[in-house]
Amino acid sequence: MSIIIAILVFSFLVLTHELGHFLMAKRAKIGVTEFSIGMGPRLLSKEWRGTRYSLKAVPFGGSCLMVGEDEDSPEEDSFNSKSIWARILVIAGGPLSNFLFAFLLALIAIGISGYNKPEVYGVSKGYGAEQAGIQAGDVITSINGKNITIGRDIELYLLDHPLDGSMVTLTYERDGQEHTAEVDPHYASYWLGISYADQQGQATLTAVAENSPAQAYGLEAGDQIVSIDGKAITNTDSLKDYLSANPIGADPIALTVERNGSAQEITVAPEYVEGLSLGLSASYYRESGSIPQVIRYSVSEVRYWISYTLSSLKMLVTGQVSVKEMSGPVGITSVISTAVEASREDGALYVILNIMNLAILLSANLGVFNLLPIPALDGGRLVFLIIEAIRGKKISQEKEGMVHTIGFALLMLLMVFVLFNDIMRLFTG
Repeated sequence: MSIIIAILVFSFLVLTHELGHFLMAKRAKIGVTEFSIGMGPRLLSKEWRGTRYSLKAVPFGGSCLMVGEDEDSPEEDSFNSKSIWARILVIAGGPLSNFLFAFLLALIAIGISGYNKPEVYGVSKGYGAEQAGIQAGDVITSINGKNITIGRDIELYLLDHPLDGSMVTLTYERDGQEHTAEVDPHYASYWLGISYADQQGQATLTAVAENSPAQAYGLEAGDQIVSIDGKAITNTDSLKDYLSANPIGADPIALTVERNGSAQEITVAPEYVEGLSLGLSASYYRESGSIPQVIRYSVSEVRYWISYTLSSLKMLVTGQVSVKEMSGPVGITSVISTAVEASREDGALYVILNIMNLAILLSANLGVFNLLPIPALDGGRLVFLIIEAIRGKKISQEKEGMVHTIGFALLMLLMVFVLFNDIMRLFTG
């Protein structure tokens, strides 16, 4: 069932994209010969008012084929017979439709689960944030002059601007007043390598860092913390209170955790580490808001995923991320399927919200990817149209077609490579 849901989500994103082209084409009175979802042979097909609507066998991709799109045509309703601005709007309609769809999904998701306010909910003892006077409840508004709107903007900023040891300027609000602090990111401390949150009323490990003491001694994501050194832990508040009164040091820590219904005793020896960190947590908590806040933060949510996608592409181009880490339709379907399975036990609402949040990311990602100035993509076609608008005359259809054909061939090679990586990841985990 989760695979079916994943395929439906992906297909709906493609439908949204192609529908953007279709509606803009109809508005410009351009004939559409076929509107299809999927690729390969037709499974279902119906012709209506001069357009063939098709559902094809391979549930990835789609098309909106317009009269005279790739060749000169004498027809009055041909693509190339329309004004330059009408053609630009038609080509841009697909990506813009993806952004609009992401915004509509964000309105629903944030309306239900709340917005991601950049409020500090944890300050690590001995770290720069604490030494600079940052407290839980402070709302971060900028880092080194960069505006912060949602909590995850902090992570995005650090992704684009990794800490290098320089002082970090934080602007924050407290009790309606704006303050500025200079934070030294250097730290030296003992760590376990765990992240936690309240789940079903219990302090639960949400992540265990790779190569951390917690991983080495057998702690796992999903473990519920019952006690530390004999002190009962009932929720994250009691866990924070305990750690505040008993900072992690060199001494081993005795944890009692509940895993799959049974209690386990695990003693972990903390590791001494030095590094760079702001020493604050302010990324994931959500709170309900008014209608204007929901609208505002929905825009910010889409903006965040567009920025995140652009940052990821920048890292790919600069070699910070390997092309092997790219995912295509198979990988995306696998991610959606995994998210569905992981949230199934929490109930249908959590499944729906997880799917919606992934769809927001994927829809924004699809919009950005299609706007890249790569031949055969919408962005590549827009480059030719913008050049035409500047020159005042069309570029040779033959030359443009040759460029798009070469671009399409290279794009297919990339897709085969990404597909191979996706399949290898499925088998290797």
